[in-house]
Amino acid sequence: MADQVRVGLIGAGGMANGVHYPSLAEFDDVEMAAICDLVPDKLAKTAERFGIRRTFTNYQEMLEEVDVDAVYILMPPHHLFDIAIYCANQGKHIFMEKPPGVTYEQARMMAHACQQNDVLGMCGFNRRYIPLIQECRRRVDERGGVIQAVSTFYKLHSSHQPYYAGAIDILSCDAVHAVDLLRWMGGEPKHVVSHISRREPNVMDDAFNVLIEFESGATGVLLTNWCVGGRRHTFEMHGRGISCFIDPDDEALVYVDGASEPEVLKSREIAGSDERHHFYGFLGEARHFIDCIQSGEQPSSSLADAALTMKLVNQIYANPIDGGSNRWIGR
Repeated sequence: MADQVRVGLIGAGGMANGVHYPSLAEFDDVEMAAICDLVPDKLAKTAERFGIRRTFTNYQEMLEEVDVDAVYILMPPHHLFDIAIYCANQGKHIFMEKPPGVTYEQARMMAHACQQNDVLGMCGFNRRYIPLIQECRRRVDERGGVIQAVSTFYKLHSSHQPYYAGAIDILSCDAVHAVDLLRWMGGEPKHVVSHISRREPNVMDDAFNVLIEFESGATGVLLTNWCVGGRRHTFEMHGRGISCFIDPDDEALVYVDGASEPEVLKSREIAGSDERHHFYGFLGEARHFIDCIQSGEQPSSSLADAALTMKLVNQIYANPIDGGSNRWIGR
């Protein structure tokens, strides 16, 4: 692999312009070689902003005409699969936003396509790459690793409308961030039990509360609800003699050996920047993807690993606390 990584870009939406492309634009060893989007106005504005000369409305034409090493696929989840398979079959490394498709099986097959074509696939589970969370993980690992972890994600889904007109559920599409980081903290699940509910007038399941025993012996708790007062996304990471209470938007409180007062770690200070794509993990995941392309190593959130997060989503649905209930009848 040459020192300069040439990247083709598919998608010119809000996340692309807000965090992903600004991250790539900061790297001297990345060339944003071409961009594709179906909406000409969005395409032109994004290309001009990032100085991308080659523009396309057809991603297959882009890959035929421009030689790139990797492709960023920033599309809605139900549009990812065909594009990812095509890019992998063309021998291109691929990066995609979460979730990795709409099902575990899609994620598994995209990972398989990458393996068959000897390319890297990575899913943008950016919480893993937040500098504040990584620093807390480092401190807990120094004391023997995680023995208990909590992952919370609360929102108010005020429209009560299905995601992408029903193409994907809340847990797989959005709350999956909390699922993935819980798995990243605790490891692979051994036993899972869940309580899932739906509040009218929602037609979707919108609350997922889960207890997990991990293979490591650690305990995990997932607390999510999309019908509450507003967005709150926090994590807890506990080891022997250490506890980290983490709000990645702001700070972490670290208690050690029974101390009555915590050490306060500021998210922006740890990242060395007030820019959201820096302190919220987007820059870190982009850097990790490029480094893996250059080294040939598998990403932390490879598509194979991301598929295991989607598998845990399946386990959450499959193991309700009331195993005899049928939540679909009459609803």
